[in-house]
Amino acid sequence: MDVLARLDRYQRRHRWVGMPLAVVYKFFDDQATYLAALLAYYGFVSLFPLLLFLVAILSSALHGNPQLQHSVLHSALSEFPVIGNQLGDNIHSFHGSGAAVAVGLAGSVYGALGVAQAVQHALNKIFAVPRHARPDPLRSRAKGLCFLLLLAAGLCLTTALSTAESALTIFGTRLAVGFRIVSGVAGIVLNAALLLLSYRLMTPRRLPLRVTYGPALGAACAWQVLQWGGSYYIGHVLRGATATYGMFGIVLGLLAWIYLAAIVYLATAEIIAVRRLRLWPRSLPAPFTDHVHLATGDLRAYRSYAATESFKGFEKISVRFGEPPPPAVGDKGPP
Repeated sequence: MDVLARLDRYQRRHRWVGMPLAVVYKFFDDQATYLAALLAYYGFVSLFPLLLFLVAILSSALHGNPQLQHSVLHSALSEFPVIGNQLGDNIHSFHGSGAAVAVGLAGSVYGALGVAQAVQHALNKIFAVPRHARPDPLRSRAKGLCFLLLLAAGLCLTTALSTAESALTIFGTRLAVGFRIVSGVAGIVLNAALLLLSYRLMTPRRLPLRVTYGPALGAACAWQVLQWGGSYYIGHVLRGATATYGMFGIVLGLLAWIYLAAIVYLATAEIIAVRRLRLWPRSLPAPFTDHVHLATGDLRAYRSYAATESFKGFEKISVRFGEPPPPAVGDKGPP
């Protein structure tokens, strides 16, 4: 117990240890793994129809220029390495057919609106927004539509970068390598900006730039790593697989990829929330026992969890903490 007490005192005094601990504790306090599973479900439902719809529209719009059609489609689908490669290899199956457009519209509208609603619910919970301060169902869906438009704009910009990178290969290897580096950095900055805009759009909590830009840049780098991981999974794990195993591998890989992306998105929001709401330091043994003296971060966190459940603006919720119970016989407890 003396070792635990010394560790607890050390992490409370040193931000580089206490801040990550506070983020981990809040991540599990908010049950963010279940929130990520909800995002993964709606993402899985919407992603394939949405990409099918994208392929159908782009195939029709660029039908007169096969070379540009191939370049743009593969650049857009490269943002989704697990399923995008499969669609990219079967572009000839779609070519803007009416059935593809109908399936894409119906599935993507249902799933994408579900993703937007799930994102709002998760961020409002993470940023401790009281229920009465959250938008009503109509405004919530309007925000969801803006969120989808933001994602579409981001996909168009990243596709333009990828297409330009592919086109410059004809001017020489040196120029292509230089532009690839520049476009990679620009892509990370663009993804970070999209993350910042999505957090500000999907929650009414005011988020200053000084507490958001660092975590957003880290999340953009993690997104890039996820893309590389998806490409490696397709190129090495599923290469040469049988049709049955390959199909199961694609489904499971797509679910895992979306879930990891949701974890990155929510973990970034947790980092921002801990910094914005000043939920540090936390007591090291707090999640495991009642025999503990709570730190200031614990007090703020537990009060915010209670206030989040306020349904009406005139509903007043107060939280009072008594003295912790004495330790059990034979248990010295924390000092």
